[in-house]
Amino acid sequence: MKIRKKTSKPAPAKPPLYLVGYRGAPPSLDELKIWYDLQYGGPLTCLEHDAGGRVTASHGPWQAHLLTSIPQSEATQWQPLLSWDHRQLGAISPAAAAPSTIADTVLVAARLARGLTLLTQGTAFDVLCHEYLNPSDWNDRPLNVFSPRDHVTVQQGESTDESSEWFHTLGLNKFGLDELEVIQPRGLPDTETIALLKSAADRVLRSGQNQKVGSSLDLPALAHTIRFIKHRTAAPTGRMMAFRQITPDIL
Repeated sequence: MKIRKKTSKPAPAKPPLYLVGYRGAPPSLDELKIWYDLQYGGPLTCLEHDAGGRVTASHGPWQAHLLTSIPQSEATQWQPLLSWDHRQLGAISPAAAAPSTIADTVLVAARLARGLTLLTQGTAFDVLCHEYLNPSDWNDRPLNVFSPRDHVTVQQGESTDESSEWFHTLGLNKFGLDELEVIQPRGLPDTETIALLKSAADRVLRSGQNQKVGSSLDLPALAHTIRFIKHRTAAPTGRMMAFRQITPDIL
């Protein structure tokens, strides 16, 4: 009797990191390369994969996938999510990267999205953070500067419990990490909770790994220690993602 091997199902496609909307024709790859090399020293190289225009853009050992004009059928699927009337849509997606290089891969993708936004005077949409970026909204960082807060935001979402409030990060998922959340009674100050999540996200991102439930992590800048007390999934943006709940302890 011949045993048939099960055919493995393809992994679900990851969403792009950025969508960029613009009204006119997309910039040429040569225009993008000239801009990138002037801004970041380059050289940016682009290797086209197929007739659809998808390219792998590389700066040194770091790569991201770029499509300056996505097919209309795909663009139509994104339109219900987007609050704009741009006719052309570009997309920047992450290339496969090891944990040690994922931050640089995200940086390359962000720089490409910034370039498309500035060259077209369009609007970028950070898919995982659900944040819009016009040309003036991008932070112009030197090549050797990485700021986690350029890539991770803190949001206040709807809680299923009317007596509590839900605060959570968006963007850690770009780096292969679970998002962080705080669930607290209503009426407590928002500012302290937001600062706690920002500081915790910085520390987790720099550690490069998810913290185990039950573990603790010091936040010296805030004179706090946080404990990781729960792991769950939720879909604040319509896409299911993993969260790790934290709670503070005074040092």
